[in-house]
Amino acid sequence: MPSVVAVLAGEEAAGQWPWLLIGLAVAFAVPFLFSDRLRLPRDLFYGLYGLSVLGLFAGWIATTDLPLRALLERNWEWGLPLAVVVGVVMALVPLRQPATRHPVGVRLAEMLVWRGIVYGAIDGLLLSVYPILVVFAAFGSTGLRDTVAGNVAVGAIALAASVAFTAVYHLGYRDFRSRKLVLPLLGDLVWSIPTLVSLNPFGAPIAHAALHVSAVVHCSETELFLPPHRGEEPRRARLRPSAPVTPGRGAARG
Repeated sequence: MPSVVAVLAGEEAAGQWPWLLIGLAVAFAVPFLFSDRLRLPRDLFYGLYGLSVLGLFAGWIATTDLPLRALLERNWEWGLPLAVVVGVVMALVPLRQPATRHPVGVRLAEMLVWRGIVYGAIDGLLLSVYPILVVFAAFGSTGLRDTVAGNVAVGAIALAASVAFTAVYHLGYRDFRSRKLVLPLLGDLVWSIPTLVSLNPFGAPIAHAALHVSAVVHCSETELFLPPHRGEEPRRARLRPSAPVTPGRGAARG
């Protein structure tokens, strides 16, 4: 089995580009089919989405014959702290949006785990980790990674691939075929940083999960961070206004 350095240096680079195309197809097809067309309930969709992404990543790992444990340990000493720092930055983004009603109690815990941590980490895996690692593996055998300038060039291409995945994925949702697409594209430039510079797969999922956890707490009904799925009925009885309603100014919208 080749080492992480060997794979990401391109000694096993043959066949990487088809995996990038397969990933783009999955990124668009899953939200388009299960959300836009079938309109599955949100949490069911997140489960199917997660299985699809994990299956894609596992298939690529198996084909590449990559030592997964060594990859997870790569540059973790500074890659994980960097992910935490970027995660704090990403957690501030939802706070710029208007607050909405938020869940409480057990429902809040469920949503923090499922819609915040799990869905956020899966997003980071598909939108950043997968395209970045595939691009680095594909370009290693070209000799570009033998110089600092070459590594910067490969990194730029990898980041462009990540932005492309983010665009294609969000276009699978009907509501993102508008100016709303700009925000996730800009966000990708930030949440991808930990994995891009360390090539550690934990980085982007941690940073992205922080974004979703913050959204669950502050604006759980916001379409930008928790994509809408019209098959879901709102749990009004378990939601609480994010701020007290002043008498005479009307109740919170239902």
